[in-house]
Amino acid sequence: MTKETPIALTIAGSDSGGGAGIQADLKAISANGVYGASVITAVTAQNTATVTAVHEVPAAVVAAQIDAVLSDIDVNVIKLGMLFSVPIIAATAQRLAAFTGPVVVDPVMIAKSGDALLQDAAVDALIAQILPHATLLTPNLPEAARLLNTTEAITPEEVAAQGQALIKMGPKAVLMKGGHARGKTCTDLLVDATGVIASFTTPRIDTRNTHGTGCTYAASIAAQLAHGRDLKEAVARAHAYLQAAIKAADRLHIGKGHGPVHHFHGHWS
Repeated sequence: MTKETPIALTIAGSDSGGGAGIQADLKAISANGVYGASVITAVTAQNTATVTAVHEVPAAVVAAQIDAVLSDIDVNVIKLGMLFSVPIIAATAQRLAAFTGPVVVDPVMIAKSGDALLQDAAVDALIAQILPHATLLTPNLPEAARLLNTTEAITPEEVAAQGQALIKMGPKAVLMKGGHARGKTCTDLLVDATGVIASFTTPRIDTRNTHGTGCTYAASIAAQLAHGRDLKEAVARAHAYLQAAIKAADRLHIGKGHGPVHHFHGHWS
């Protein structure tokens, strides 16, 4: 009997600099031992310093890509990144309704450079149409605040409370990422309807090469779920992988701005 190949599908935007978006997703998925398929929602002209242009892929073409993949390939997990617009969100949500596997949603809104990757008009659509399909939502603190239309959480209690508030929007679990918080350590809280079910703390790494960390984290979790691991273990393994990728980031010399993490730190000599 042939062993099944674990497969993850990423639906996200393209980063021409290779550090985030579809490119980061496929690198992270591959590094975590999973086959990656992809659907491109937008083409960005992007490098380590800035986003100079965004070309939205027509929603019909996004839908056609999803249909092409799911009609032929046995996808275990779907990971969502940059969805950009209301029509793309609607087309994606319609297809998620028929998908029975886990869905990891990274609510991509702002690039590391500060450029917008989600139209303002699309935030409400993301909340209403995508979050109810999420097995796991992975916001950083600014994204969580934007989704809740409130100020950023500061204390651990506030972070946990915002995670609980996001649960009420539909996702089964929320990973509140603490990388934007101040201090010498970073703590991520995994929250479900019962409260905080796990926390992951690591010393803050002194590097500016953190482009694509959110994409990489969510894609790694998706890959671990594709292996059949439960949510806690999937997040724990992805967290360890990401921290190693950040620690190794300065071994790469890419661009003049925020360089990427080292996705293949465990494979390149």
